[in-house]
Amino acid sequence: MASTLTTATNRPMTRFRVFLGATQRGRLPLIPLAVMSVLLVCALFAPLISPHDPTQIGMSNARLAPFENLTYPLGTDVMGRDMLSRLIYGARTGVFISLVALGTGAFVGTILGLVAGFRGGWIDNLIMRAADAALGFPTVLVAMIIVTLLGAGIENIILAVALTVWARFSRMIRGDVLSIKELDFVTFAKIAGLSTPMIILRHVFPNTINTLLVITSLQIGQVILLEASLSFLGLGLPPGDPAWGIMVAEGRTVLLQVWWLSLLPGVAITIVVLAFNFFGDWMRDTLDPKLRRI
Repeated sequence: MASTLTTATNRPMTRFRVFLGATQRGRLPLIPLAVMSVLLVCALFAPLISPHDPTQIGMSNARLAPFENLTYPLGTDVMGRDMLSRLIYGARTGVFISLVALGTGAFVGTILGLVAGFRGGWIDNLIMRAADAALGFPTVLVAMIIVTLLGAGIENIILAVALTVWARFSRMIRGDVLSIKELDFVTFAKIAGLSTPMIILRHVFPNTINTLLVITSLQIGQVILLEASLSFLGLGLPPGDPAWGIMVAEGRTVLLQVWWLSLLPGVAITIVVLAFNFFGDWMRDTLDPKLRRI
Protein backbone atom coordinates (compact mmCIF):
# COMPACT_ATOMS: atom_id res chain seq x y z
CA MET A 1 0.00 0.00 0.00
CA ALA A 2 2.80 2.40 0.87
CA SER A 3 4.39 1.76 -2.51
CA THR A 4 1.16 2.54 -4.34
CA LEU A 5 0.64 5.76 -2.39
CA THR A 6 4.21 6.85 -3.05
CA THR A 7 3.85 6.18 -6.78
CA ALA A 8 0.63 8.18 -6.96
CA THR A 9 1.97 11.17 -5.10
CA ASN A 10 5.13 11.18 -7.21
CA ARG A 11 3.21 11.51 -10.48
CA PRO A 12 3.21 15.33 -10.44
CA MET A 13 6.99 15.24 -9.96
CA THR A 14 7.28 12.83 -12.90
CA ARG A 15 5.29 15.22 -15.06
CA PHE A 16 7.52 18.07 -13.94
CA ARG A 17 10.55 16.04 -15.03
CA VAL A 18 8.92 15.46 -18.43
CA PHE A 19 8.26 19.20 -18.71
CA LEU A 20 11.83 20.01 -17.67
CA GLY A 21 13.21 17.45 -20.12
CA ALA A 22 11.29 19.04 -22.98
CA THR A 23 12.72 22.44 -22.14
CA GLN A 24 16.26 21.06 -21.95
CA ARG A 25 15.89 19.44 -25.38
CA GLY A 26 15.12 22.85 -26.86
CA ARG A 27 11.48 22.17 -27.64
CA LEU A 28 10.33 25.49 -26.27
CA PRO A 29 7.93 27.65 -28.32
CA LEU A 30 10.32 30.58 -28.55
CA ILE A 31 8.07 33.07 -30.35
CA PRO A 32 5.09 32.65 -27.96
CA LEU A 33 7.46 32.88 -25.00
CA ALA A 34 9.00 36.06 -26.41
CA VAL A 35 5.55 37.62 -26.86
CA MET A 36 4.52 36.59 -23.34
CA SER A 37 7.75 38.00 -21.92
CA VAL A 38 7.20 41.37 -23.61
CA LEU A 39 3.62 41.41 -22.34
CA LEU A 40 4.77 40.64 -18.81
CA VAL A 41 7.47 43.33 -18.89
CA CYS A 42 4.92 45.89 -20.09
CA ALA A 43 2.49 44.87 -17.36
CA LEU A 44 5.05 45.01 -14.55
CA PHE A 45 7.10 48.05 -15.58
CA ALA A 46 4.63 50.20 -17.50
CA PRO A 47 5.41 53.41 -15.53
CA LEU A 48 9.14 52.95 -16.15
CA ILE A 49 9.17 52.09 -19.86
CA SER A 50 6.27 54.22 -21.00
CA PRO A 51 7.62 57.37 -22.69
CA HIS A 52 4.55 59.52 -21.91
CA ASP A 53 1.50 59.70 -19.72
CA PRO A 54 -1.11 57.59 -21.55
CA THR A 55 -3.94 59.93 -20.57
CA GLN A 56 -2.16 63.24 -21.30
CA ILE A 57 -4.00 65.23 -23.97
CA GLY A 58 -2.10 67.37 -26.46
CA MET A 59 -4.21 68.66 -29.31
CA SER A 60 -1.21 70.23 -31.02
CA ASN A 61 0.17 66.73 -31.60
CA ALA A 62 -3.12 65.05 -32.50
CA ARG A 63 -3.35 62.45 -35.28
CA LEU A 64 0.39 61.98 -35.81
CA ALA A 65 1.00 58.88 -37.92
CA PRO A 66 3.45 56.18 -36.78
CA PHE A 67 7.12 57.14 -37.31
CA GLU A 68 6.12 60.67 -38.34
CA ASN A 69 7.58 62.10 -35.15
CA LEU A 70 10.31 60.35 -33.16
CA THR A 71 8.84 61.72 -29.93
CA TYR A 72 5.75 59.63 -30.65
CA PRO A 73 7.13 56.59 -32.53
CA LEU A 74 3.72 54.88 -32.93
CA GLY A 75 1.83 58.12 -33.48
CA THR A 76 -0.93 59.76 -31.46
CA ASP A 77 -4.71 59.50 -31.33
CA VAL A 78 -7.33 62.15 -32.06
CA MET A 79 -6.70 63.70 -28.63
CA GLY A 80 -2.92 63.79 -29.00
CA ARG A 81 -2.28 60.92 -26.58
CA ASP A 82 0.79 58.76 -27.22
CA MET A 83 -0.18 55.42 -28.81
CA LEU A 84 2.91 53.56 -27.59
CA SER A 85 2.24 54.56 -23.98
CA ARG A 86 -1.41 53.60 -24.29
CA LEU A 87 -0.47 50.20 -25.73
CA ILE A 88 1.93 49.57 -22.86
CA TYR A 89 -0.61 50.52 -20.21
CA GLY A 90 -3.27 48.61 -22.12
CA ALA A 91 -1.13 45.49 -21.73
CA ARG A 92 -0.98 46.15 -18.01
CA THR A 93 -4.74 46.53 -17.78
CA GLY A 94 -5.42 43.39 -19.81
CA VAL A 95 -2.95 41.24 -17.88
CA PHE A 96 -4.25 42.39 -14.49
CA ILE A 97 -7.91 41.81 -15.32
CA SER A 98 -7.25 38.50 -17.06
CA LEU A 99 -5.04 37.04 -14.34
CA VAL A 100 -7.36 38.01 -11.50
CA ALA A 101 -10.48 36.85 -13.34
CA LEU A 102 -8.87 33.61 -14.55
CA GLY A 103 -7.31 32.94 -11.15
CA THR A 104 -10.65 33.40 -9.43
CA GLY A 105 -12.45 31.21 -11.94
CA ALA A 106 -9.74 28.52 -11.79
CA PHE A 107 -9.79 28.46 -7.97
CA VAL A 108 -13.56 28.16 -7.72
CA GLY A 109 -13.88 25.76 -10.65
CA THR A 110 -11.12 23.46 -9.39
CA ILE A 111 -12.64 23.17 -5.93
CA LEU A 112 -16.12 22.50 -7.31
CA GLY A 113 -14.75 20.01 -9.84
CA LEU A 114 -12.87 18.10 -7.13
CA VAL A 115 -15.93 17.96 -4.89
CA ALA A 116 -18.32 17.02 -7.71
CA GLY A 117 -16.10 14.26 -9.09
CA PHE A 118 -15.16 12.73 -5.76
CA ARG A 119 -18.49 12.90 -3.95
CA GLY A 120 -20.84 12.27 -6.87
CA GLY A 121 -24.58 11.97 -6.27
CA TRP A 122 -26.79 15.03 -5.96
CA ILE A 123 -23.80 17.29 -5.27
CA ASP A 124 -22.28 16.30 -8.61
CA ASN A 125 -25.59 16.84 -10.41
CA LEU A 126 -26.09 20.25 -8.82
CA ILE A 127 -22.59 21.53 -9.64
CA MET A 128 -22.63 20.20 -13.19
CA ARG A 129 -26.06 21.68 -13.95
CA ALA A 130 -24.77 25.02 -12.67
CA ALA A 131 -21.71 24.61 -14.91
CA ASP A 132 -23.93 23.84 -17.91
CA ALA A 133 -25.94 26.97 -17.20
CA ALA A 134 -22.77 29.10 -16.92
CA LEU A 135 -21.37 27.71 -20.18
CA GLY A 136 -24.64 28.27 -21.99
CA PHE A 137 -25.10 31.85 -20.80
CA PRO A 138 -23.37 34.45 -23.04
CA THR A 139 -20.59 36.24 -21.18
CA VAL A 140 -21.41 39.56 -22.82
CA LEU A 141 -24.97 39.29 -21.54
CA VAL A 142 -23.67 38.48 -18.06
CA ALA A 143 -21.47 41.59 -18.22
CA MET A 144 -24.37 43.75 -19.36
CA ILE A 145 -26.52 42.56 -16.45
CA ILE A 146 -23.70 43.11 -13.93
CA VAL A 147 -22.90 46.60 -15.27
CA THR A 148 -26.59 47.51 -15.18
CA LEU A 149 -26.95 46.36 -11.59
CA LEU A 150 -23.56 47.32 -10.13
CA GLY A 151 -22.16 49.94 -12.52
CA ALA A 152 -19.05 49.93 -14.71
CA GLY A 153 -15.57 49.15 -13.42
CA ILE A 154 -12.68 46.69 -13.41
CA GLU A 155 -14.24 44.70 -10.58
CA ASN A 156 -17.36 44.05 -12.59
CA ILE A 157 -15.39 42.86 -15.65
CA ILE A 158 -13.52 40.44 -13.39
CA LEU A 159 -16.79 39.23 -11.89
CA ALA A 160 -18.40 38.75 -15.30
CA VAL A 161 -15.44 36.75 -16.65
CA ALA A 162 -15.05 34.65 -13.50
CA LEU A 163 -18.75 33.74 -13.49
CA THR A 164 -18.36 31.94 -16.82
CA VAL A 165 -14.73 30.74 -16.76
CA TRP A 166 -15.09 28.60 -13.63
CA ALA A 167 -17.39 26.14 -15.40
CA ARG A 168 -14.70 25.05 -17.89
CA PHE A 169 -12.28 24.25 -15.08
CA SER A 170 -14.98 22.49 -13.09
CA ARG A 171 -15.99 20.13 -15.89
CA MET A 172 -12.44 19.21 -16.88
CA ILE A 173 -11.22 18.65 -13.32
CA ARG A 174 -14.32 16.57 -12.55
CA GLY A 175 -13.54 14.34 -15.53
CA ASP A 176 -10.05 13.70 -14.19
CA VAL A 177 -11.31 13.01 -10.68
CA LEU A 178 -13.85 10.45 -11.89
CA SER A 179 -11.02 8.30 -13.23
CA ILE A 180 -8.51 9.02 -10.46
CA LYS A 181 -10.85 8.09 -7.59
CA GLU A 182 -11.22 4.55 -8.98
CA LEU A 183 -7.47 3.87 -8.77
CA ASP A 184 -5.99 1.62 -6.12
CA PHE A 185 -4.09 4.28 -4.20
CA VAL A 186 -7.33 6.18 -3.47
CA THR A 187 -8.97 2.96 -2.26
CA PHE A 188 -5.97 2.24 -0.02
CA ALA A 189 -6.12 5.78 1.37
CA LYS A 190 -9.78 5.25 2.30
CA ILE A 191 -8.91 1.93 3.98
CA ALA A 192 -6.12 3.66 5.89
CA GLY A 193 -8.77 5.96 7.41
CA LEU A 194 -7.81 9.25 5.76
CA SER A 195 -10.57 11.83 5.70
CA THR A 196 -12.19 12.86 2.42
CA PRO A 197 -10.62 16.38 2.39
CA MET A 198 -7.18 14.87 3.06
CA ILE A 199 -7.56 12.31 0.26
CA ILE A 200 -8.61 15.03 -2.17
CA LEU A 201 -5.82 17.37 -1.12
CA ARG A 202 -2.94 14.87 -0.92
CA HIS A 203 -3.76 12.24 -3.51
CA VAL A 204 -6.41 13.46 -5.97
CA PHE A 205 -5.61 17.13 -6.54
CA PRO A 206 -1.86 16.63 -7.30
CA ASN A 207 -2.85 14.28 -10.12
CA THR A 208 -5.09 16.94 -11.71
CA ILE A 209 -2.37 19.61 -11.91
CA ASN A 210 -1.52 18.53 -15.45
CA THR A 211 -5.05 19.26 -16.64
CA LEU A 212 -5.18 22.49 -14.62
CA LEU A 213 -2.02 23.84 -16.24
CA VAL A 214 -3.19 23.00 -19.74
CA ILE A 215 -6.64 24.56 -19.26
CA THR A 216 -5.11 27.71 -17.77
CA SER A 217 -2.63 28.14 -20.60
CA LEU A 218 -5.38 27.64 -23.19
CA GLN A 219 -7.88 29.92 -21.47
CA ILE A 220 -5.75 32.95 -20.69
CA GLY A 221 -5.62 34.08 -24.31
CA GLN A 222 -9.40 33.74 -24.59
CA VAL A 223 -9.87 35.72 -21.38
CA ILE A 224 -7.67 38.55 -22.72
CA LEU A 225 -9.78 38.57 -25.89
CA LEU A 226 -12.97 38.56 -23.82
CA GLU A 227 -11.75 41.47 -21.70
CA ALA A 228 -10.93 43.45 -24.84
CA SER A 229 -14.37 42.66 -26.26
CA LEU A 230 -16.12 43.88 -23.12
CA SER A 231 -14.04 47.08 -23.11
CA PHE A 232 -14.84 47.59 -26.79
CA LEU A 233 -18.56 47.41 -25.98
CA GLY A 234 -18.16 49.92 -23.14
CA LEU A 235 -19.04 47.39 -20.42
CA GLY A 236 -15.97 47.90 -18.28
CA LEU A 237 -13.49 50.73 -18.01
CA PRO A 238 -14.63 54.30 -18.73
CA PRO A 239 -13.87 55.79 -22.18
CA GLY A 240 -10.38 57.23 -22.47
CA ASP A 241 -8.70 54.72 -20.16
CA PRO A 242 -5.71 52.86 -21.66
CA ALA A 243 -7.27 49.50 -22.58
CA TRP A 244 -6.86 47.75 -25.91
CA GLY A 245 -10.58 47.21 -26.41
CA ILE A 246 -11.32 50.88 -25.72
CA MET A 247 -8.58 51.93 -28.14
CA VAL A 248 -10.11 49.82 -30.91
CA ALA A 249 -13.52 51.32 -30.20
CA GLU A 250 -12.16 54.87 -30.25
CA GLY A 251 -10.64 54.39 -33.69
CA ARG A 252 -13.59 52.77 -35.45
CA THR A 253 -15.29 56.09 -36.32
CA VAL A 254 -12.15 57.45 -38.03
CA LEU A 255 -10.83 54.14 -39.35
CA LEU A 256 -10.13 55.37 -42.89
CA GLN A 257 -8.49 58.65 -41.85
CA VAL A 258 -6.60 57.58 -38.69
CA TRP A 259 -6.11 53.89 -39.43
CA TRP A 260 -3.51 53.22 -36.72
CA LEU A 261 -5.89 53.93 -33.83
CA SER A 262 -7.69 50.60 -34.25
CA LEU A 263 -5.02 48.69 -36.16
CA LEU A 264 -2.25 48.83 -33.54
CA PRO A 265 -4.27 47.58 -30.53
CA GLY A 266 -6.05 45.09 -32.81
CA VAL A 267 -2.73 43.63 -33.92
CA ALA A 268 -1.54 43.54 -30.28
CA ILE A 269 -4.64 41.58 -29.23
CA THR A 270 -4.22 39.15 -32.12
CA ILE A 271 -0.53 38.49 -31.43
CA VAL A 272 -1.07 37.99 -27.70
CA VAL A 273 -4.03 35.64 -28.13
CA LEU A 274 -2.19 33.58 -30.76
CA ALA A 275 0.91 33.39 -28.54
CA PHE A 276 -1.06 32.05 -25.58
CA ASN A 277 -2.96 29.60 -27.79
CA PHE A 278 0.26 28.23 -29.28
CA PHE A 279 1.81 28.01 -25.82
CA GLY A 280 -1.27 26.18 -24.54
CA ASP A 281 -1.03 23.70 -27.42
CA TRP A 282 2.63 23.12 -26.58
CA MET A 283 1.80 22.58 -22.90
CA ARG A 284 -0.88 20.05 -23.84
CA ASP A 285 1.41 18.17 -26.21
CA THR A 286 4.21 18.14 -23.64
CA LEU A 287 2.23 17.09 -20.57
CA ASP A 288 -0.30 14.73 -22.16
CA PRO A 289 1.29 11.25 -22.42
CA LYS A 290 -1.03 10.37 -25.31
CA LEU A 291 0.27 13.25 -27.39
CA ARG A 292 3.86 13.43 -26.17
CA ARG A 293 6.56 12.33 -28.61
CA ILE A 294 9.78 11.42 -26.84
